[in-house]
Amino acid sequence: MNPTELFIGIDVAKAQLDIAVRPTGETWTSPTDEAGLTALVQRLQPLRPTLIVLEATGGWEIPIAGALATAGLPVAVINPRQVRAFAKATGRLAKTDRLDAQVLARFAEAMRPTPRPLPDALTQELTAVLARRRQLIEMLTAEKHRLSRALARVQPDIRTHIAFLEKRLGRADDELVTLLRSSPLWREHDDLLQSMPGVGPVLATTLLAELPELGTLSRRQIAALVGVAPLNRDSGTLRGTRRIWGGRAPVRTALYMGALVASRCNPILKAFYHRLLAAGNAKKVALVACMRKLLAILNAMLKHRRPWCPDLLTGPRSSPVRESHPAALAVPEPTMGVPVS
Repeated sequence: MNPTELFIGIDVAKAQLDIAVRPTGETWTSPTDEAGLTALVQRLQPLRPTLIVLEATGGWEIPIAGALATAGLPVAVINPRQVRAFAKATGRLAKTDRLDAQVLARFAEAMRPTPRPLPDALTQELTAVLARRRQLIEMLTAEKHRLSRALARVQPDIRTHIAFLEKRLGRADDELVTLLRSSPLWREHDDLLQSMPGVGPVLATTLLAELPELGTLSRRQIAALVGVAPLNRDSGTLRGTRRIWGGRAPVRTALYMGALVASRCNPILKAFYHRLLAAGNAKKVALVACMRKLLAILNAMLKHRRPWCPDLLTGPRSSPVRESHPAALAVPEPTMGVPVS
C-alpha cells in the first residue's frame, strides 16, 4: 500500500455519522444535517482519500453518499452482510458505531470495492415509486387475507381500505409510466424490453430502475448480479446441488413473474421450459432456468439495441442471420439442478 493512501469508513445512523480513517487511526463524529454534511466534505477533501466506504442502511446513506460524490470524492456503498462477514473474519466480534466505522475503513483498505456512480435524481424517483408500489401490493395482499377471515362487523372497513389501496396502486402505475416516458433513453429501453412476450410494464420498470447494468455486462455477469446463476456447493468428495442465492431480490421477484408468463406465452421460452420438464427437471428448476434465459436475452437486446424477433431465434442454427442475432448468441443451454433457495 502506498503510504499516502487513506481509506475512510463512515457508519451511518439517523442523526450521527461515525468516521474512521486508516491507517492514521483518526476517528470523529458528525451530525447528518446540512451543516454537518458540508463540514464533513470540507474536512475530507484536503485528505484526498483513496476510497470512502459506507453501508447500505435502507436510505439513510443516500444523502451522505450524494454529498461526497458531488464533491468528487470516491464513494462505495456496500452490502452490510459483506462487512459483517469481514469483521467476523478479522476477529472483531464487538459492535459499536465507532468500531463499525473502523471495520468499514479496514474493509475499504483490504477489499477496495469499486466506486459506483450514484443514480441521478430521475432514477431515484423511479426507484422510490417502484418501492412504494411494492409496499402497496404487500398491504393489499395482507388486507385481502384479513377479509377472508374477518367478522362481518369489520369487513366494511377492510373493503374500504382495499378500495383505497387499489386506487393508490393505480396512481403509482400512472406515475411509473409518466417517469418512464419523461426520459428518451428510458422510453427507448422500455419499448425494447416490452417488445418481448412475457415482459410487461412492471418487469421493464423494475429492470430499468433496479438493474442499470442491464445491457452493459456479459450474460454470466448479469446472471450473477441478479442472483440467478447456479453456485457450486462442493467439498471433498461431496457434490452438492447447485443453488441460486444472493443478488437483487426485487429484480429476481419481478423476473420470476416474467418468466412464469413467458413460459406460457413466449414461443421460445415455452418450448425451452417444456423441453426441460421432458428431460426430468422439476418445474421450479425449469422456471429458474427460464429466468436466467429471459434475463440473458433482454441483456443482449439492450446491448445491441434490437427488439424481440422470434424468427431470428427459431431459424436454422447454421443460418448466418440467426448467428448474428445477439439474443441467439447470448443464451446457451443452462446448467440443470438449480432450485430456488
